[in-house]
Amino acid sequence: MTDPQADAADDEASRSVVSRALAIIGTFHGGRERQSLSDLSRNSGVPIATAYRIVHRLTEWGALERDEAGKYRIGLRLWEVASLAPRSMGLQRIARPYMQDLYETTHYNVQLAVREGSELVSVERFQNPGYRRGRPRVGGRYALHVTAIGLVLLAHAPDEVREEVLAGPLKRYTEYTYTDPSQLRRVLAEVRSHGFAVSDRQMDLDHVGVAAPVFGPDGSVVAALSLVLRHDDVDEKNMIHLVRVTANGISRALRKAAEAGRPLP
Repeated sequence: MTDPQADAADDEASRSVVSRALAIIGTFHGGRERQSLSDLSRNSGVPIATAYRIVHRLTEWGALERDEAGKYRIGLRLWEVASLAPRSMGLQRIARPYMQDLYETTHYNVQLAVREGSELVSVERFQNPGYRRGRPRVGGRYALHVTAIGLVLLAHAPDEVREEVLAGPLKRYTEYTYTDPSQLRRVLAEVRSHGFAVSDRQMDLDHVGVAAPVFGPDGSVVAALSLVLRHDDVDEKNMIHLVRVTANGISRALRKAAEAGRPLP
């Protein structure tokens, strides 16, 4: 005969361990690609002795890897599991040839992203190897109010998400960043009306981004596509046209895949 109180205590202990393990894994964001054990403990709020035991188990399983300097990074096994996420895998598979064509036409950085809560997550990119620009990285999370791709996703987000972002704080990256909620609200309305977004030196003073929405089979916006180019290379009208054409091509491919019964994001 089981003891309900003992079972409840075991269940609570299991949830605590899982929550702490997830908190440790969740510290790998915002440029934190390599962390020491003390970093993981501090950033997750998990006591260092407990963090040591959990990190050891995560490393054994392959969720984390320890490098020569004794620092930890995301392990290959966790990446393999995460790569099966339908929202990412389906979009990547269908969008990649269209993105490659756009890259070969322009030789500018091409990015595909989805919205996750009040942030965007980059799921695929093509980057010119001679184009030194740290972001975006696949799997990276970024604010929605700054980049062109973020503005598209925010413009088509549910009302409650949009209002949460507009309520701020809206971090300023340059003098051109939208930090006034009223101005940003007007910009988002224009994005929905015009079918594209432009971010002119809002993340840094060197780059301009143009982006367009990617529509799923049900007509909702499931992702956004962008081109990022140097400010002194701007051919805005032509870039907008190319991004919209490519995004429309991906949207049609998603619709055809759904009609054929193939897996979709």
